Amino acid sequence: MSSTQPDHPEAIDGFNLIDPSGYEDEGHPHSSWTALRQASPVHRCEPEGYQPYWAITRHADICSISKTPNIFLSSPGIVNVQGGLGIDRESGVGAMRTIIEMDPPEHRVYRKVSSPWFTPNALSRLDEAVEASARELVDELAGESGEGECDFVNAVAVRHPLRLLSTILGVEREDEPRILRVTNELFGADDPDLQREGEDRDAAMEALGLELFQYFSKIIEDRRVNPRDDLASVLANGKVADKSMGPMETFGYFLIVMSAGHDTTKNAIAGGMEALVANPLELARVKADQELVNPLFEEIVRWTTPVNYMMRHAARDCEVGGQAIREGDALALFYASANRDESVFEDPFVFKADRHPNPHLGFGYGEHFCLGANLARRSARALFRELTSRIEFVESAGDPVWIRSSFVVGLKSLPLRYRIRPAG
Repeated sequence: MSSTQPDHPEAIDGFNLIDPSGYEDEGHPHSSWTALRQASPVHRCEPEGYQPYWAITRHADICSISKTPNIFLSSPGIVNVQGGLGIDRESGVGAMRTIIEMDPPEHRVYRKVSSPWFTPNALSRLDEAVEASARELVDELAGESGEGECDFVNAVAVRHPLRLLSTILGVEREDEPRILRVTNELFGADDPDLQREGEDRDAAMEALGLELFQYFSKIIEDRRVNPRDDLASVLANGKVADKSMGPMETFGYFLIVMSAGHDTTKNAIAGGMEALVANPLELARVKADQELVNPLFEEIVRWTTPVNYMMRHAARDCEVGGQAIREGDALALFYASANRDESVFEDPFVFKADRHPNPHLGFGYGEHFCLGANLARRSARALFRELTSRIEFVESAGDPVWIRSSFVVGLKSLPLRYRIRPAG
């Protein structure tokens, strides 16, 4: 991870905050964010090759912006990529409309299509599957001897949320590797190890959109004829204003649940394990008191903040943190910075399994609070409960490797050496 010693605000042009290469090399740019929170919390950035934007780094300012979605819009684009803001809206993934890129009142209407399915009571139907997946994966790690080495990202973190999301979206088990590949290509579009070979970014996005369209259209057709008790059926038969959702909105829903739901949870699990290995006393506390698993995961989300930022756009002239913002200006809400805000969190650079209170913004805030937050909590808590109750010893077996991405941030590899109590 990068140093937490502050940089000089006047030297920060915002390139290192938004360019994927820095995240691959050092992880989150906490030194820059620390400097900005203290001296320039609403900071004008004009990085070469990117859309100019305001870097919003304080917890209070991000909450204020998030509570006024009619003034700070999502629809113009939520990601700042080289060459411009957002992605092509005419083809591929860009043509699919997702709820995270909708503004009120439309956003609320489309969110209601699936929100009842994501309540804690409704999700209790998944408990058996969630716990079985966690137990199965830890059993595999333990084997017969209980000792071994693994790349935790690929052995566990990738597989646990993928199994669950595949179950609720109608993906057959034999198709999971294909869905994983497409998900990696989507969020790892700037990573040479994950991106599609032989295509530029625009071509890759178009191809991704077509592949997802073709795959999920079969599931949608099936669920309309043979509905089941799963989320795929809810989405396939979703209605807005008493009319069936349009094809781009329906595909967009499948896209965001599968891809965003998988990568964010995977990165939280991997980063959480890295934090526990780096903080053995905290791991020991959780092992001794399993009631700490719930607050542990909230601290993991604060610590890792997989969704690093979201872009918003001012619908009119306004003010943020005393700074004048013009209509049309882009703003980057850096949630990972807010989750280290010294005015909100005591010892923000210390990992505490029992941190309380913990008003982190790892799931966003306000109108666009993560729809799948309860699912992520249920899934990850089951896994960490299984892991922490059975781990006897764990240590690093090599350097972790970061994904080349500034939007959804996380580890690509986490080599570990361990001893785990075998099954039975």
